[in-house]
Amino acid sequence: MGTTQLESVPEPKYWHLKTVLGEALDSDFAVGEVLPNERDLAARFGVARATLRQALEQLELEGRLQRRRGVGTTVAPPRMGVDVSTTEHTWPGAGEDTWQSVDCTTVVPPLAVARLLDTDTGEETHTVRRLRVTRGQSVAAELLYIPASSVPELSAIDAPSGPARARAVLRELQRLDLEGQDRAVELGSARVDDAKELDRLPGAPVLVVTTRYVSEGRTAAVSVATYRADTCRLTFGDSGDLEISHHDQERRAS
Repeated sequence: MGTTQLESVPEPKYWHLKTVLGEALDSDFAVGEVLPNERDLAARFGVARATLRQALEQLELEGRLQRRRGVGTTVAPPRMGVDVSTTEHTWPGAGEDTWQSVDCTTVVPPLAVARLLDTDTGEETHTVRRLRVTRGQSVAAELLYIPASSVPELSAIDAPSGPARARAVLRELQRLDLEGQDRAVELGSARVDDAKELDRLPGAPVLVVTTRYVSEGRTAAVSVATYRADTCRLTFGDSGDLEISHHDQERRAS
């Protein structure tokens, strides 16, 4: 990557720099390679470090770069496709599930989740935490909220805590007939717990996929899955259905 001075351009300087850097990533760097430090990069391109940071942030949002604790900024591998269509109806943990159960606790869910579950304010639910791991890297963290009414026989199972408890809850959930599920996708910021599990900084951009599972005409469980925005791209299967929310209006796009 040679020295390049950025001349006056009609687009913002950081955006033009992002394009130049993107081309350099394709030609001069390998996946996983660590970029030079910000001072050297800024000098090479003749820009202020603030401009450089803006360009690097945009490349990170696009999944071209990864910032790793103790390592620095590296070239990211191609994004992994994550199917978020609802053409196949399966319970979490059933079939060829790629998630790893981590733990299960009993907590009061966030208000938005409680509304989806139609539970009373302050009512606790079984909360299963799972991780999705690809190529040895955690790419998503999930919280699965299951009210006690969905797993009435759970108390008879001798699995008090940890992954065994989580798997026991999922097995009980799978006894129900799954009538349908729907999903919504939105851009969010990584919470502290999720950031730690996904090896990201708190506040890093993430994709949040909320799934509602329906059985016997009611919501039997709600999943809130947080995906790394820098390593995942979402696909929508054959249906192409995508729920788009804008302010207080919602419409269905195909």
